[in-house]
Amino acid sequence: MHAALITDQETIEFFELESSPPEKDQVVVDITLCGICGTDIHAFQSPGPAWPSTCGHEWTGVLSAIGSDVTRVSEGDRVIIGVPPSCGSCPACHAGQMDKCQTVLTATVGRGPYQTPHGGFADQLTIHQGRVVLANSELSDEQAAQIEPAAICFHAVRANAPRLGDIAIVQGAGPIGLSTLQWVLAAGAGTTIVVEPNETRRNLALSLGAHHSIDPSIAADFVADHTRGLGGDIVYECAGVPATVQSAIDLARRGGRVSLIGLAMGDAPINPRRWLNKEIKVSAALGYTHEEFEMTMGFVSDGRIDLDALHSGTIDLTDIAETFVDLAGGQSQHTKVLVRP
Repeated sequence: MHAALITDQETIEFFELESSPPEKDQVVVDITLCGICGTDIHAFQSPGPAWPSTCGHEWTGVLSAIGSDVTRVSEGDRVIIGVPPSCGSCPACHAGQMDKCQTVLTATVGRGPYQTPHGGFADQLTIHQGRVVLANSELSDEQAAQIEPAAICFHAVRANAPRLGDIAIVQGAGPIGLSTLQWVLAAGAGTTIVVEPNETRRNLALSLGAHHSIDPSIAADFVADHTRGLGGDIVYECAGVPATVQSAIDLARRGGRVSLIGLAMGDAPINPRRWLNKEIKVSAALGYTHEEFEMTMGFVSDGRIDLDALHSGTIDLTDIAETFVDLAGGQSQHTKVLVRP
């Protein structure tokens, strides 16, 4: 079995690993497709190795073996990576905060009992049964491989939805930003403004329903003119770049809201005085619930959320290093690349 891992800055290595039978609570997934996430690219650009479990964390596949205690899925089932159910025994669960289960959080970031020696950039993966969700039968494999990031965006917008008629700004038109844009439109935003340096992605945002799609260099003036100097009612930060955390605050109106979705690698420079002067409400979102995952599959399967428009190419696993270099360069024409192991 071959697996690709990010072992250092701008370095991807292939490893030959032995396949082994699943333990009693594990399943073996033959990976069909695995998406390249923005956090994968950020890890590729950062010093040191990436966490092995998260090297490919947006996948779909078919179960080829199950452990003796596994009853909720069967061999031959098509599944998608998800988060496990709330554990019921951690401090958050005991406090009645099942949606903030600490066990689910550790699984989301590939830690704890759910961690694996590699991720979905491989032809096969053995993983705890709690990490797999039965795929909606109406989804294509390409759609199924994009459900996990789409569910993250749904969770974020559901938790921090625009009010009807709001001016909503989306920073970043990568897969996360373009998915967030669609959820924001579905939630009833009055006007949507996408801020993105890549022209291809700006045009894609317009085709998906954005009212305006602009370059960051003109964002401040454009938003000021369009809102008569007020700023956006809510800004969704999807770029995942440290500097864009402050720019999200700058684009919001006084008393406005900012939702952090993109994961910035490293500390972000901020201006606390501006945060205070604006009386900004800042929230963050990570992960999703089982209910939100199922709802996301439904929205995609019935066409209300278009993930096919985000899928710009599929590559073989052997081409992954070259593709990472292209995506990390910032000028790629790709949006969402899927890897076929």
